[in-house]
Amino acid sequence: MKKYSYTISGMHCNSCRTKVENALNSIEGAEAEVTLDPPKAEISMQEPIQISQFQEVIAQAGNYTIKVFNPNDLKLKVTETVAPAPPPNAVGKYYCPMFCEGDKVYDEPGNCPVCGMDLVTVEVSEEEENKSYTHLEHKMKIALLFTIPVFIIAMSDMIPNNPLMRITNMKTWNWVQFVLSLPVVFYAAWMFFKRAWKSVVTWNLNMFTLIGIGSGMAFLFSVFGLLFPEFFPAEFKTDGGSVHLYFEATTVILSLVLLGQLLEAKAHNKTSGALKELMKLAPVEAVLVLDGKDKVISIHDIKKGDLLRVKPGDKIPVDGKIVEGESTIDESMISGEPIPVDKKADDAVVAGTINGNQSFIMVAEKVGSETLLSQIIQMVNDASRSRAPIQKLADKIAKYFVPAVVAVSVITFLVWAKFGPEENALMYGFINAVAVLIIACPCALGLATPMSVMVGVGKGAQSGILIKNAEALEKTDKVNVLVTDKTGTITEGKPSVEKLYAIHNNEDELLQIIASLNQYSEHPLAQAVVHFAEVKNIKLSETKQFESVTGKGVVGMVSNKKVALGNKKLMDELKVSVEESLEKQVTAEQKLGKTVSYISIDETAAGFVTITDAIKKNSVKAIKTLINQGVEVIMLTGDNKNTAKAVADQLHLSSFVADCLPQDKLKVIQKWQSEGKIVAMAGDGINDAPALAQADIGIAMGTGTDVAIESAKITLVKGDLQGIVKAKQLSHAVMKNIHQNLFFAFFYNILGIPVAAGILYPFFGILLSPMIAALAMSFSSVSVIANALRLRNLKL
Repeated sequence: MKKYSYTISGMHCNSCRTKVENALNSIEGAEAEVTLDPPKAEISMQEPIQISQFQEVIAQAGNYTIKVFNPNDLKLKVTETVAPAPPPNAVGKYYCPMFCEGDKVYDEPGNCPVCGMDLVTVEVSEEEENKSYTHLEHKMKIALLFTIPVFIIAMSDMIPNNPLMRITNMKTWNWVQFVLSLPVVFYAAWMFFKRAWKSVVTWNLNMFTLIGIGSGMAFLFSVFGLLFPEFFPAEFKTDGGSVHLYFEATTVILSLVLLGQLLEAKAHNKTSGALKELMKLAPVEAVLVLDGKDKVISIHDIKKGDLLRVKPGDKIPVDGKIVEGESTIDESMISGEPIPVDKKADDAVVAGTINGNQSFIMVAEKVGSETLLSQIIQMVNDASRSRAPIQKLADKIAKYFVPAVVAVSVITFLVWAKFGPEENALMYGFINAVAVLIIACPCALGLATPMSVMVGVGKGAQSGILIKNAEALEKTDKVNVLVTDKTGTITEGKPSVEKLYAIHNNEDELLQIIASLNQYSEHPLAQAVVHFAEVKNIKLSETKQFESVTGKGVVGMVSNKKVALGNKKLMDELKVSVEESLEKQVTAEQKLGKTVSYISIDETAAGFVTITDAIKKNSVKAIKTLINQGVEVIMLTGDNKNTAKAVADQLHLSSFVADCLPQDKLKVIQKWQSEGKIVAMAGDGINDAPALAQADIGIAMGTGTDVAIESAKITLVKGDLQGIVKAKQLSHAVMKNIHQNLFFAFFYNILGIPVAAGILYPFFGILLSPMIAALAMSFSSVSVIANALRLRNLKL
């Protein structure tokens, strides 16, 4: 099945999202997943389905529209899971969203002659979310402009010597309130009534059902009381004969709900800030070196193999490696590591990182959506839109909560009408029923989970922790078993010299000789020796008669001396006499799982060199922290038992498995899962991919293979286990934040419903006016927003 992306407009809450998703899934052959922020639908289909079909079903579900997703709206480079970008010449033209005819465009709308789908066009407009926020802001200003005078008129009785009554009587002021409330009800807040009506017609009750019924009843009651006061009993009237009206309650309630929507829209802008900041990292232009001359080109025109000049202070345009020059590069935005990294020829550089004070030339190796930065942006975007399992609980609660509240409101009216004060029983019943509807409105429920997830995923990306989806973010906190690969995960994944022993204590001289011997060899062990000499600034001599003896070592002439470096078999073959004390030292090193090579000069043993795969600096600390947190850490490796035991002992691991094949790693994970454990797997190689996919949480090292990263749910850009500690810390903080948000979403409602219903009135004479109820309802949304944004200050 092919997957295509569409932008949905008109969704305002989680209930809207559910309605649109259910409507799209009702079409045969379509599998849809809809997200609220961004308002997007991912639809998988075997055969092309006309966009008009999608439009028809979602229009029936509500006031929603659909259009083919334009990646330019997000300024994102698309990947395979996103619909292809429109043809470059599509602005103002029409084209097939299935690209049946490639980049062909049409001047007029119509149907694709190949697949029959509606032709679509690229709309050039400002970002949808900014447009939405600006529109809401305008409506908020209109609402305030008319609500404030309505409120002042209604509250004027509380002002000593009521100055308004000197101007005209209350009946006239009631008409003024009516006229002023019209722009609020029929323009600024009309969308709430449309959503409420649609929710009742489709019986998909949501928070707007409560807002619409509550404020609508208050408004209609007031209009009827204004036009036909003679129909109302005396208890509904003032001393002056006019009916008690609730235009101020209507306008204030609607204005407060509108304020909540405005704050929510602003919060969406803030929570997607991490994604926007990541997008800003990508430079717009690059300097192409062609025939010895520099030429400024667009970043989209860069091809693999192009030579690019990166000047001091410039952002690196694409992924590649340095071919000429050296510099210091700030990689903090990718790795989270604040210290700049020294780079020289053949070192890899990453798009979006910032060059220091020297110029260099690089070769482009990964461009467009292949760059690490583009992959990070896509992962953050996908993860932010995904839904955590805990959100299903919130959806389920909302489904039953709204009709229950409507029932409580009806019961409240009936109880007050029957048992309320004789003079104003109906009035009390009406006011309290409206207050119940308003305060119970769970506006914040739809925000509680997605906002925390979005902020958390963004925070993780800034710290070098890339989380693929919300489920991974939620589950990481519950992990109680960590299965980890050794090479490249716990260890550096490349051999390095740990010890050089010289019989005659001439270590630097001996190092100079063996490094000179190895300088032309490409074997990893040889390169480790040469690198060790480079670090110590030892100059190498010329080597003659170099020969590699398969499975044994190397021999050659250095400074007119016959030098050999290799195992015991090579020493025996060259008839080199090895002293017993030297033999014992070598055996002791080998028992620790290290690779040891004898050194002989002119057929006399001169010492040995120990080569090992060093444990990463943060591995010991990270594993100790995880064990202290109650996580059982198990190491799996394809290495021999001696090497595995040596590493396990250093890390104080309770268990390890050596000589592991990929299928063995899979079985170990399945065994722990069968015991009910939540298992995380950390690895970096192609051989780890099956285990990473099987684990509850697959954690890939960013320094590893693309296959491992693709199989994992979390990627640690920096590639060390300390990232797992940070990921658990982030997961715990996000889950705690979500639970707090769910508390805020329901606390005011559950506490307020009985008070609004009037349960305290018989004992303390306390009632909750609809205006205070609306304020409490809006405050729950503000509390959720503010609480989710606190995650941005989390220290990892």
